[in-house]
Amino acid sequence: MDSQRVFCYNGMDDTLEEANVRTEAIIFDLDDTLLRDDLTISADTIKTLREASRRDIHIIPASGRARESMLPFVEQIGCAALYIACNGAEVWSPAHELMRRVSFPLEVAEEIVCFADEHACYAQTYSGAHFYYNRADHWAESYARASMLTGMHTPELIPFIQTHPTSKILMMHEPVVIAEMLREARRRFAGRASATCSKPYFLEFNPPEATKGLALSWCAERLGFDPERAIAFGDSLNDLSMLLTAGTGVCVANAREDVRMQVRRVCGSNQEDGVARYIQEHVLND
Repeated sequence: MDSQRVFCYNGMDDTLEEANVRTEAIIFDLDDTLLRDDLTISADTIKTLREASRRDIHIIPASGRARESMLPFVEQIGCAALYIACNGAEVWSPAHELMRRVSFPLEVAEEIVCFADEHACYAQTYSGAHFYYNRADHWAESYARASMLTGMHTPELIPFIQTHPTSKILMMHEPVVIAEMLREARRRFAGRASATCSKPYFLEFNPPEATKGLALSWCAERLGFDPERAIAFGDSLNDLSMLLTAGTGVCVANAREDVRMQVRRVCGSNQEDGVARYIQEHVLND
């Protein structure tokens, strides 16, 4: 039986004891978690994920990336039961059929774009295989290289989103500015939008119903597994909801410190194939 070793409290003497729980799903972030710094996936990691899938464990990539930006990695892995895009706003089938989408109300999306303008901040949204951005600078160039999407300069984003409903708005700035904007955004948009970060220079907005944790719960109901029997891997703030929703949340060693403080388990870094090593030791070898 493929299982993960977890520790639970003995109600009699409040001590920790080990228990075996069958793993039913493995869910993982891509950038800085499964992907190496050069945006590759090792052959050993692919082999490990496919072996887990052969043992009837659901494999679920979950990224802040748009669906088109995830596709090359999903196809390379080759065994996804479902995959989660845009921080949980979308769920797609292995046949690339849209299963779930949550979009912003127009007035909220417009206010988020205005928030970017108030801070003279680069902002972008998505449609198909393109991203649409308000300021022509190095942020658009670097994002195009990393995402493998094509950018379109759209100085006025509000007219664009009025005809293209959106599930995600991404802003980019220097990390110190993003940290301050994140605090302000969470106050200003509380209950109306989820504001998070996947990289220190990203500020990501999604509808409040669109988080990786809620998407994990939706996938669990759809596929018929218990979230308590899932292992989730991540590194950043946008991963925290799924790390806490899964029965076992695991941070890679290169995770943000404020995320690691809230998750009990740590595996090797993305450069060390930490996800694969953890699965091999705690799931496949049991």
